[in-house]
Amino acid sequence: MSISLLSGLIILVLLVIMLLMGVPIAIALGISSVCAILPIMPFDVAVLTASQRIFSGISVFSLLAIPFFILAGNIMNRGGIAIRLINLAKILTGKMPGSLAQTNVLANMLFGSISGSGTAAASAMGSIIGPVELEDGYDPNFSAAVNIATAPTGLLIPPSNVMITYALVSGGASVSALFMAGYIPGILWGLSCMAVVYILARKNKFYSNVQMSGKEKWNVFLQALPCLLLIVIVIGGIIGGVFTATEGSVVAVVYSLLLSLFGYKSIKWKDLPGIFKESAQMTGIIIFLIGVSSIMSWVMAFTGIPQLVSEAMLGLTDNKYVILLLINVILLVVGTFMDMTPACLIFTPIFLPVCQALGMDVIHFGIMLIFNLCIGTITPPVGTTLFVGVKVGKVSIESVIKQLLYYFGAIFVVLMLVTYIPQLSLWLPTVLGVM
Repeated sequence: MSISLLSGLIILVLLVIMLLMGVPIAIALGISSVCAILPIMPFDVAVLTASQRIFSGISVFSLLAIPFFILAGNIMNRGGIAIRLINLAKILTGKMPGSLAQTNVLANMLFGSISGSGTAAASAMGSIIGPVELEDGYDPNFSAAVNIATAPTGLLIPPSNVMITYALVSGGASVSALFMAGYIPGILWGLSCMAVVYILARKNKFYSNVQMSGKEKWNVFLQALPCLLLIVIVIGGIIGGVFTATEGSVVAVVYSLLLSLFGYKSIKWKDLPGIFKESAQMTGIIIFLIGVSSIMSWVMAFTGIPQLVSEAMLGLTDNKYVILLLINVILLVVGTFMDMTPACLIFTPIFLPVCQALGMDVIHFGIMLIFNLCIGTITPPVGTTLFVGVKVGKVSIESVIKQLLYYFGAIFVVLMLVTYIPQLSLWLPTVLGVM
């Protein structure tokens, strides 16, 4: 048995066993990776090497963007942003069938991109729009399904922490290019769900009676304008070369803090220690996970596991479309029981060499990977956004899944388009000159 196959089996078997036992994913990754290298390396050398890999894995300047974007997102979550974006979305949806549900879709896309969190979007939007939809006669399962299905769009529409993580583990993909590449797939996800809402709303006669005068619409726009300017300033600054993605994350923190403290006055100084603590805890979890996963990345590279997987898949078939479909299926299954960050850290070094052998661009693969893992956040048994949306919507998973099936179909169609039409991901960053 080759060392690549032996190491791969050790990692796979130990990782599955420990996850089934309830061992935290970071600990399971570290132990299985160290054990995988023991057949060719003494224990003390393996442990010392693993320790070095943890520190070298997190000693990357671009990782500083993660804690700052997390902090900016937490400030935004408490800063009165949600209600202003919802009011803006109401103007844009007008009198469309299911206009409140359409508002939910647009608001999730806007708020998710600002906060960088699908669960935050599902919680904020569901708790505000849900009761209004109920008063207007909307089916609670219908409303919850719309909220759940569209909350992950903000993970594709930048800024997005998982894109920064992918850029690191892929070996230096451009964060700016990834940010730009996520726009069209994220918007297509939202538009496909809006089409489903339109069809179902007409069938069930879900209409809204919300009326606004021209003056009210103008006031709503002015209230939401500072929120939208955050996206323009941060993303525009990154694309224009004014600052890097890491520096842009600091700009996002300063802007959101000033806006919430002095503009909307929705956060008080006494709230800041709690926000800082929550952000530090989230950052610690993600950074430790990245550090430990760098052990696995090194073990895979050292033992040649990615090359083994690549040869096996290319030996199975030389049809590019079949291989990409197979990778999509695997990632969709993985996403149902594993969170996005560990899944990204584990499967990028495995599947990226395969896709590059097929001529796939590293940016295109990153968007395909993240798109798949976003779907995993709204599918059982470990879909965090699904659970948040169900709780906020006060419905059961069993009842809402029936409604979600329509959206899964539409989202899967968009996934296939993103997979097989590279320009959907690559056109915008190419035009803007960031790749």
